[in-house]
Amino acid sequence: MQVTQLWRHPIKSHGRERVAQVDLVAGQSMPWDRVWAIAHDAARAAPGAWAPCANFSRANKAPSLMAITAHLDEDAGLLTLSHPDRPDLTVKPDADPQALVDWTMPLVPQNRALPATVFRLPERGYTDSDFASVTLCNHASHRAVEERMEQALSLHRWRGNIWFDSAAPWVEFDWIGRDIQVGDAILRPRERTDRCVATAANPDTGQRDIDLLAALDSFGHQYFSVRCEVIRGGTVRTDDMVMPL
Repeated sequence: MQVTQLWRHPIKSHGRERVAQVDLVAGQSMPWDRVWAIAHDAARAAPGAWAPCANFSRANKAPSLMAITAHLDEDAGLLTLSHPDRPDLTVKPDADPQALVDWTMPLVPQNRALPATVFRLPERGYTDSDFASVTLCNHASHRAVEERMEQALSLHRWRGNIWFDSAAPWVEFDWIGRDIQVGDAILRPRERTDRCVATAANPDTGQRDIDLLAALDSFGHQYFSVRCEVIRGGTVRTDDMVMPL
């Protein structure tokens, strides 16, 4: 089994970016993954501390957010966001959070909680889990869902971090509590990733067009991928081996 793709999401639910390699650190999420999150005006959360996803603008309430792509210049601290219905925005989220809030405003339903402020949480990240996690996604499981739905599906509906390919679908569920070597790092899957209606949104258009939860239901669950703790840090690159220990 090999790593096929690596993805990070600098702002929670606001854009995706492919990278060639990552240097994982024990006890931390993927570097620059979900470092920022946009809290809405009904949030009950404090900056600098992890909070549940319900406090933030996200694609399950605003499907158009799914169509955002991102590019992060780590050295300059500049983040560029693109969306088919918005002009590109290049911004330093820490220096000009209002510009980021204003850019996202037309992409969210105006009858729901609205984007209000930008939170930052380096190292830990605003992952959906209550621990710093990295998601491990299996192409074979994705293909099983495609076959069940009888159509091709974008990988980006799952917003995963590390993609690998195996001969059998759902094998990753058997790895819960077991150490897995991925490149130079060791990960320990701790839980399955529960899924929500965000997966219904097309990552190219931001429009809901399928019922992906119903497809998962046909397998007897609503999970895709596993959330992992980084036990030993190390570099992970495309084409690295994935080996249960």
